[in-house]
Parts: sequence; C-alpha cells; structure tokens
Amino acid sequence: MKSRGLLVAAVVLVALTGTLYWSNHHKSASSADSFPESSPKILTLQQAGVTALSIRKKSGDRVMLVRNDAGQWQITAPEALAADPDAVSSMLSTLSSLNSDRLVEDKASNLDQYGLAQPSIDVEITKKDKRVQQLLIGDDTPTGNGAYAAVAGDPRVFTMASYNKNSFAKSVNDLRDKRLLTFDSDRVSSIELTAKKRTITFGRSKDEWQIVRPQPFRADRFQVEELLRTLHDAKMDLSGSDDDKKATAAFGSGTPFASAKVTDVSGTQELQVRKNKDEYYAKSSAVAGTYKISSGTGAGLDKDLNAFQNKKLFDFGFSDPDKVEVHDGPKSYFLTHSGSDWWSNGAKMDPGGVSALIDKIRDLSASKFAETGFGAAVLDLSVTSDSGKHVEKVLLAKNGDNYLAKRENEPALYELNAAAVAELQKSAADLKPAAVPAPPPSKK
Repeated sequence: MKSRGLLVAAVVLVALTGTLYWSNHHKSASSADSFPESSPKILTLQQAGVTALSIRKKSGDRVMLVRNDAGQWQITAPEALAADPDAVSSMLSTLSSLNSDRLVEDKASNLDQYGLAQPSIDVEITKKDKRVQQLLIGDDTPTGNGAYAAVAGDPRVFTMASYNKNSFAKSVNDLRDKRLLTFDSDRVSSIELTAKKRTITFGRSKDEWQIVRPQPFRADRFQVEELLRTLHDAKMDLSGSDDDKKATAAFGSGTPFASAKVTDVSGTQELQVRKNKDEYYAKSSAVAGTYKISSGTGAGLDKDLNAFQNKKLFDFGFSDPDKVEVHDGPKSYFLTHSGSDWWSNGAKMDPGGVSALIDKIRDLSASKFAETGFGAAVLDLSVTSDSGKHVEKVLLAKNGDNYLAKRENEPALYELNAAAVAELQKSAADLKPAAVPAPPPSKK
C-alpha cells in the first residue's frame, strides 16, 4: 500500500515538471517573437561625415546648419549666424550612436498614434555623399521619461530617453555662438582694461604678464589670466525677454562701466560694458548688436590696479636661492648655498635656521600698495637665484606702524605688516653654525 502511494506521487511529480518546462519554454519563445531585440540602435553615423543639419520643432522655425570648408559650423537659417561649436559637437555626438530604450514595433502601420506622422522634432542629417537621413521624434511615452522615435523610411518605432530628445530640442539661440569676443586666448599679446576711471595695459611675453600702463609693474599672473578668462567667456544672455531694441536702449541710457581691448595675432577686439540699474549690457567690435550680459562678467571687469599687481615681494619661488644677504642696521648676514649646505663667513650653518629665514623672506607680501611715503631704508635684502642669473634687491623703510618695501628699479611701493618684518629680523638674528658632530669614541 505504501509503495503504491509513492508510485502515484512520483507520476504526479513527473507530470508537473513536464508541464512547468513546457510553460517556460513556450513563454520564452513567445517573448522572443514579440521583442526580437530589446534596445537596438536608432542611428549610427560618423561625426566627421556630416556636412549639414536641419532641426525643426513643431512650434518653431527650422534651424539649418552647414559645415564650411574650414570645418566650422555656420547657421544659415532662419538667419546667418556663427554656430556654437560645442553645442553642435554635443548634438553630433548624440546622433553618432543614438540608442533606443526599446523597440516598440518592428513594422508600424500607424505612425500617428505615436505622434510621428507630424513629429514634434525632426532632424535632417546630410552626409558627404549627399545622402540624407531624417530622425523623427514624436509624443512622449505614457511614463513621461521617454519619447517615440523613428527614422524616415524605416518601419520600426522605438522609444528614446528624454535626455536624448532634449539634445535635439534646440532653437537658434541655443545653437548660435554667444561669445562676444572671439580671440584666441593662447595667442593674446596684450589686454587693455578701463575700469574704475583708470586704464591698465597688460603685455605678455611667452607666458609671463607685465603691467605696462600706467607704469611698469610686476603683474599677478593668476589675476591677469582670470581677466582673460572673463573676457573670453563673456557671452550674450539670451535667456530673458530683452530683445535687440530693449538691449540697445538699455545700453544707450546706461552708465559706462568698463571697456576692454584684447589683441591677438588676428588684430584687436573691443568690448564696451554699461550698467543700467542692476543689469549689464555690452557691445562688441567682433559681433553685431547689443546684448545683456551676466553680472559675473561685470564683476570680473570691476577691478582696480592693485588687484592685478603682484603682491609677492620676491620671485625666487620654492627653489632654494644661491645667495642671501640681509643688512639690518649695523647687523649683516651673508649666506651662500653650496651643494646641500649653507655657509656664512667660512662656517657651515645650521640648515633649520637658514630655512626659517628663507621662508620669512619668501613669504613677504604686500597687504596693499602705496603711492608715496618711502623714507630712509632701515633694512636691505638681496636674493640671488637661478644659478646666479636672477638677482633681486629690496629696500625696506619704516612707515608709521608698518613698513614700505621697494624693489630695485621698480616704482611700486609694497606695504608690509610690521609683524612679518619682525619675524624676518628674529630669524636672521637666530642664525647659528651647524652643530659639530661628536668625535667617535676612542678604542681602548
């Protein structure tokens, strides 16, 4: 009786296993028939092979772009404008390998149900061989995180991610070059900035900047490069409602705020900026029209001479100098670097003390600059570096509670904090010879 029960249970188990296998196998085959490929590519093309693009949104004008013989993109419609190379490159990158989220229909017979009969966006891509492909983008999917898409002449319908759709939902303002100055930053030789009722001229030799006007001053390289970036990044603000007439009127009634001239190998370009209430407007010699600009651009130009002067008193940087001389009233200190050792008057010096003094000299920096007030020098510093090729000489004079410093053959007067000078004097006074090594123990 027990054996018979086991036999029945075994038969039932075999039957259930066969049914489950058949069910799973049948389901897999049906799924494969319905969705032969889950997320195939919509388009594949070579960016370098595209010569023209045409984008039309249902609610706007068609924007047409053409790549010229020099490889530069130009907008030809609805008006002739220079194109933003980064914006066009981003769009081409998306087009070059456009993946779908999934294949909806392999052979769609009714495109209207997907919004593809009259697409919300269509993109025509012209290649070097004159062949044209047309990307159609229709309605958003019910979930709202994608849109239906197809390629003209291909019966398949796909869904694509919303961010891909947004890559093509571009207006002429999105695609135009919004730069107000088009100079080559690497080849700029001079900048002239007029701001705060003063004109400052900067000259560049190789990678070094110098203030040329109003007087020859050492320039803070970082600050001048920041000014160059501000001018290079000055762009039209087309996000608001200001049209050309409003911007022109606002510029005309505005107060002159700043102007800049930038010279590179192709010539000189000028930017004029005016402030009207809390807004900034600009005209450029490189681009026709008057435009609103960002407040950040305005702030980047609102700087005086002191902002661009190099506040560091010495240029030898973080490399060890070759010689250091300090004359502090009746006291004088002479240091010479040889190999890894420092020497003074024939005596090898304690490296820690010398390093502390050099650090104090290196760190001398102006809190601000003065026009006058330099009196009798009370401290004389000289630093030789770069294998004797670079000699910097500085005189310090007392000025009220602080000090004024003056570099040899330079007009700038650096105001120094008294505490920094006192620390330097103390470090010089603390110099001492290196400890003499103890003799080895005698052998008995």
